[in-house]
Formats: sequence, C-alpha cells, structure tokens
Amino acid sequence: MKYNRCGKSGLLLPEISLGLWHNFGSVDNFDNAESIAVEAFDKGITHFDLANNYGPVPGSAEENFGKILWHNFQGNLRDEIVISTKAGYTMWDGPYGDWGSRKYLLSSLDQSLKRMSIDYVDIFYSHRPDPETPIEETMMALDHAVRSGKALYVGISNYSAEQTRVAVDVLKQLGTPCLIHQAKYSMLERWVENGLLDVLEEKGVGCIAFSPLAQGLLTDKYLNGIPENSRAHNPNGHLKENEVTEERIQKLVQLNEIAKNRNQSLAQLALAWLQKDKRITSVLIGASSVKQLCNNIDCLENTEFSHDELNAIEKILS
Repeated sequence: MKYNRCGKSGLLLPEISLGLWHNFGSVDNFDNAESIAVEAFDKGITHFDLANNYGPVPGSAEENFGKILWHNFQGNLRDEIVISTKAGYTMWDGPYGDWGSRKYLLSSLDQSLKRMSIDYVDIFYSHRPDPETPIEETMMALDHAVRSGKALYVGISNYSAEQTRVAVDVLKQLGTPCLIHQAKYSMLERWVENGLLDVLEEKGVGCIAFSPLAQGLLTDKYLNGIPENSRAHNPNGHLKENEVTEERIQKLVQLNEIAKNRNQSLAQLALAWLQKDKRITSVLIGASSVKQLCNNIDCLENTEFSHDELNAIEKILS
C-alpha cells in the first residue's frame, strides 16, 4: 500500500480507503463487518470513512464501527488509523436534523463521537452544501469542530467547483484549511473533471473518490444483464434498474475485454483507472466480504496504463 500526501497538508492517506456506507449497519452481519475492517487494516488501509446517517438504520454503522474499534484497535492502534465522518443529509426529524446549519453540524458531531465512543475524528465533513444556509456559517461550524478538539481536519463533499472555491477560501480566512473534498467519481461519473479537480489542485486540497465502481455497475455482475441478487434489482438500492441500459452493458463488456488483457477484473480496471490522476489522493471502496475487499485491493498490482489503453477506454466511454 502506498500513502499519498493529502493536498498541502501533513496527512498521508492510503491509495485505497474503506467506506462503511454499506454492509456495516444494524441490518448487516457484525462478524462479517468486523472481519472486513480488520483485514483492511492488515492490508494497509488506515482510513475508515463514515457518515452520521450510514446504516441502515441511520447511525448504526458508527455504532458498529465503535464496537470494532473497541475489539481491535485499542491503545496506540487508534493513532494508526484515520476516522472520518460527515453531517449534511437527513439524520433526525424536525428543523435541526438536516443540511448545513451550525446547530445541526456540531450536534451531529457530538452524537457521532458518542456512537463510536471516541474523543475526536480525524476528518469531519460537511456532507453537502446547504442552499439556504450561508456557506460562511457552515464553514465556521467546521472551524469550531477543529478548535474544540473534536476533529483534527475538515473537508467538504458534493460541492461544485465554484462552491468549493468559496468554501476553501472561507476556511483559509478562519485559519482552518480545507483538507479534502470527497467527490463521486468513476468511469461513468466524471463531473469532477469539469473544473473541480483544477480548483482542488490550485488550492492544495486533496480529493478522495467515492462510488468508484458506480454502485457495483463497474463489476462483472452486470455483463449479462441484471442478476437477481444485485443492487439494481433491490428496490431500496441506490443503483436503479433504468441505469443498467443495454448501451451501458455494451460499454461494460468492452471495458471488460481491456481488463482481461491487463489480467484484471473489470472492478480492478475501474479502480486502477482512477489512480492514474495524481490529483486523486485516495479511492474509497466498499466491500461486502473479505474476498471482495482483497480482490479490489489487488487493483494496485497494475495501475499503469499505456496510451493505447487510455485511448481505447476513452473511445468506449464516449
């Protein structure tokens, strides 16, 4: 595992980080979740990413991760891992459990720390911009989180290029630099290339890509259509059946041929492809099993692309 400097900070993050969006909630098997987290650490993944509403039920991923910490990462081991959490999406009913107000963000952080039974997180994010709250208020809440000792660094997620520029400038004026931006980025979701990555590079802010496999679409699961046990077949899943079009399946089949020629799975190809841009600090993966985790980490065995390969991939994706 290589560790990349996060922007212009002193923090190094692993090339691959583990996200706990799925498979770590109260509806999931705890022993399996614990095995995934422990194996990830043993493989060199030092960064574990959460949010207040991860589950289901909301909050349960943090509670389970707190138990995993207690069972496996006591003492100085806590100093060897980076824990991040976020607030910005709906967490509780009423006017104070959503978006980006100072009241919601700081209350949510206190709740997250309590659920995980820890004194601080390494990174605290504003999970999304709030169209009704001044960006200065949201950034002041992040600044306060650091000054109160409840977070070491702060970041933003799902902000546009222009919103990011404003947020980074406000945080700089407050004296708490923006460490990182967490953005949705994959072969099939490339909006960050239209300005955001340029802003982050200019401002010295790191970038971590989430949903790098497009909710599982960039795997061999969908090469022959939608299988019964897939996320797309689940009405509660984030990948919808109408996103798995015949045109997309044909693209996946062609990408899979390139992956085969590189002795990689389609998932490994998609993860390695993100690693080619040095502005990407880390790629955030999920895992439903230790086997899947290890398979994804193995993408790091081949992250170099020839010009012909990159041109062929661009032709397919366009």
